[in-house]
Amino acid sequence: MTPILPEDGAAGTLVARVETPEGPCVARVDAEGVFDITRTAPTVSFLLEEDDPAAVVRAAKGPRLGALDEVRLLAPIDLQAVKAAGVTFAKSLVERVVEEQARGAPEKADEVRRTLVAEIGVDLSQVKPGSAEAARLKAVLQARGLWSQYLEVGIGPDVEIFTKCQPMAAVGPGATIGIHPKSTWNNPEPEVVLVVDSKGRIRGATLGNDVNLRDFEGRSALLLSKAKDNTGSTAIGPFLRLFDASFGLDDVRRAVVELTVEGLDGFRLQGRSSMSEISRDPEEIVGQAIGATNQYPDGFALFLGTMFAPTEDRGEKGAGFTHKPGDVVTISARKLGALVNTVATSDRCPPWTFGTGALMRNLARRGLL
Repeated sequence: MTPILPEDGAAGTLVARVETPEGPCVARVDAEGVFDITRTAPTVSFLLEEDDPAAVVRAAKGPRLGALDEVRLLAPIDLQAVKAAGVTFAKSLVERVVEEQARGAPEKADEVRRTLVAEIGVDLSQVKPGSAEAARLKAVLQARGLWSQYLEVGIGPDVEIFTKCQPMAAVGPGATIGIHPKSTWNNPEPEVVLVVDSKGRIRGATLGNDVNLRDFEGRSALLLSKAKDNTGSTAIGPFLRLFDASFGLDDVRRAVVELTVEGLDGFRLQGRSSMSEISRDPEEIVGQAIGATNQYPDGFALFLGTMFAPTEDRGEKGAGFTHKPGDVVTISARKLGALVNTVATSDRCPPWTFGTGALMRNLARRGLL
């Protein structure tokens, strides 16, 4: 069993959601086990509105639910909107343009990639999004017929922010993650996920898998919702690590997110995404997501994007990587722990039936609202 605690164990302020026979519980994870704090914080969204959520969690009293390996963890968010920022790393920016130019056909990707890199002739990681240099590069690439909608959000002034899934739809550690059954070119996207309150304050971070269908989005950017939002296609966890003396936004900026995919066919893929290489600072991305033009009364979770875009061939030469049912995906970071899930097609994942209304009725029945 893969250890899922951060490298420093339970030294930080770790919040989980746990499935119990009575219903989902908000819980504190510490060295003594997992403790139900739902009477203090009936939802994670409610908790994060406190002035000092970490202090509230540390002071909260509640029954012990068991040891970590004795409970079933859910995604550590609940009422929050689930948003994602796209094309925030130069390496993945090139791959998005490859998808577009290949029209979602994996067999064309290798040739398109070589041609595109040679034609652009610029290290995009050195271009600051929204800068005068980026504007000059845009004019040059437009004149050469190389401009793309992905370059627009990758180096332009406005970040791409889209809805990843509905509130309550994300799955947690140990759950099955879903790939649309019609997809033949797809990949995991290991990311840091910030959790933000209704006032725009970043309260903590966790890990996420922004499961991506390269063929669907490559055929048309208007298929983004189908490429990104399917049953089981959003995994978040294992815990929400709140900002406190042991962990803060600078730790997010320094984080290295590791990925391992292990297939039943013996295939093994490894990769990493270094947050130090992100094109826009996390605070800037959050600032573009919430403000005078957009509000989130229950807060939101925000995937920050990834530099990881696998090109290693799994089978046919030049076809690149794609998932197969049974793949075990492990996403980890030193201070955030490990998120482990198994791949299936989305029509074979457990259907999502417990939404916001069900949670409100459950909490009311338990006398927690």
